[in-house]
Amino acid sequence: MAGSSARGWSRTQRPWPPASACGTGSGPPPFRTATTTCPEPPVTTQVEEALQALGARLRGFRKDAGFTSGRAFARATSWQESKVSRIENGRQRPSEDDIRIWCQATGQNDQLGDLIAIVRHVDELWLDLRRLLRTGAEQRQQQAIPIYGKTRVFRIWHPTVIWGTIQTSEYAAAVFDQVVGFYEVPDDAEAAVAKRLERQRYLYRGEKIFNVLLGEQALYTNFGGPETMKGQLDRLLAVMRLPRLSLGIIPRTAPVAIWPGNSFSMFDDRLVLVETYSAELSVTQPREIEMYTKAFALLQQSAVYGTAVRELVLRASHHYDQLPTD
Repeated sequence: MAGSSARGWSRTQRPWPPASACGTGSGPPPFRTATTTCPEPPVTTQVEEALQALGARLRGFRKDAGFTSGRAFARATSWQESKVSRIENGRQRPSEDDIRIWCQATGQNDQLGDLIAIVRHVDELWLDLRRLLRTGAEQRQQQAIPIYGKTRVFRIWHPTVIWGTIQTSEYAAAVFDQVVGFYEVPDDAEAAVAKRLERQRYLYRGEKIFNVLLGEQALYTNFGGPETMKGQLDRLLAVMRLPRLSLGIIPRTAPVAIWPGNSFSMFDDRLVLVETYSAELSVTQPREIEMYTKAFALLQQSAVYGTAVRELVLRASHHYDQLPTD
């Protein structure tokens, strides 16, 4: 869900875009310094590593208890052997009941609390979006507002959708209508739009710096029809003049120093928020945040700014002028 909110600074909470100190205004920011390529930031790395470490620990418990094979342990627990293998290799998240059974079967009940805490930590890293939205989208948007207050520098990368904080109300409404339908959650789209637009006040006051990168496709991903899109493009022309906002666009034909990958939002080098269709991932490990920092710099190398951005936006607006409005 493009531009959705997060919850806070801890791993149990999810914020909005972070930042590193790059330039301001509409010109190329001084942050454009990286010259080497790097692999795509692994969206699920923290989750995978946590599950692999947990699986290795459980495998050790099994062997220490005298179960020399997964098959023997599966017989003792009445599980499928494939389940034992998936858990031990980090390919399946064990439930809390699975952990209890494992500890009981291996005589490791004193480790139960620690292992359950690990499982819950994995849940915090990888949150099911449908569960997050079960009460509707407004509350989630509300949670982003204090996050904005705590963040000084924002770095945003959205390859296909306009970033939430610079959306018009009509565009945001079209986005939230799709969110409500896709996740089958309570329809509070109008209230969610209002909460999202509250964040725009941070664009105009304080010392916050917004480094926003869009893919050119974001100008053409049609939410709400031609009139809504033309209004949104006019909005882009307005916000790119803000003194503390740097708006870059990566043209569709631009050579790239790194493949675009997922959209992501960063906050003061503390946290990166990544969303997929099913879940929201919070990245907090410094070494992983460094990868997103590097990826953002490489993406910036392909971006255009200032007059070139204006030309791309006007070209997209002309495209919508040619489309029927009904």
